Amino acid sequence: MTVRDEESAAQRQQRPEDEPGTGVVTAFGRQLKLLRVRAGLERAEFGKRVGYSADTVASIEQGRRIPQARFIEKADEVLGAGGVLTALKEEVGRAQYPAFFRDMARLEARATALNVYALYAVPGLLQTEDYARAVFHMQRPLLEDDVIEQRLEARMVRQEIFRRRPAPLMSFVIEEAVLRRPIGGRKVMREALEQVLLTGQSRNVEVQVMPIDREDNAALGGPFSLIDTDNGKRLAYAEVQDHSRLYTDAAYVRTLEARYGILRSQALTPSESVSFIEQLMGDT
Repeated sequence: MTVRDEESAAQRQQRPEDEPGTGVVTAFGRQLKLLRVRAGLERAEFGKRVGYSADTVASIEQGRRIPQARFIEKADEVLGAGGVLTALKEEVGRAQYPAFFRDMARLEARATALNVYALYAVPGLLQTEDYARAVFHMQRPLLEDDVIEQRLEARMVRQEIFRRRPAPLMSFVIEEAVLRRPIGGRKVMREALEQVLLTGQSRNVEVQVMPIDREDNAALGGPFSLIDTDNGKRLAYAEVQDHSRLYTDAAYVRTLEARYGILRSQALTPSESVSFIEQLMGDT
């Protein structure tokens, strides 16, 4: 990664549109208010029809709160907006991600292929709702309840990638320790393992487990992802302690490509991994 890449990453993390109250969130709020006023509805009446309080409606209209997908869909219906509001759902949804992840979320949603090495937790794309909620509850400093719900919804929205057509090719190499760590408790972890198995049955998805007892591990430097973009480029992404880097330098990306290839050869095969996870489920 070049110095320019690092500077760009820092700028992306600090840009003002990363905060609620600016950018697409503000634009959505203004559009919502215009449509509500045009429909002749007071905030209290509109809130009653969409199932939210007048205070929540005010916060959304003022760009101080990021609306959830179900609010956007209901508001569009109640106001007879004809899709004007739902057309912004994807962009507004990305605003629910923490600032350091938004560029990755945008790339991931349009990727033609993804390769993910998971070292600390089940990859977000494979998480159940309860597992993801437990992960967010563990974060320190503590997240506010509404922030947890926003991020939880955003994480679940990411999984729409599995319903895309044409389907992207996806590969996951997951450390055994991740699958043994009972985040959220035994029941939540068992459901998470079931989700990993179920997702891995898709023809475009391969899941491999990296056993703890392997003497060789090509990625002790930490977790990372490789992304094939819809314009034919391959990028790499790495994240640690709420800081992220998007690597565009071709030479470095090739290094991570080679590293991932070696990882896959060192890990259990997909079929062996299925048997391994099934055995873990029997132990929980």
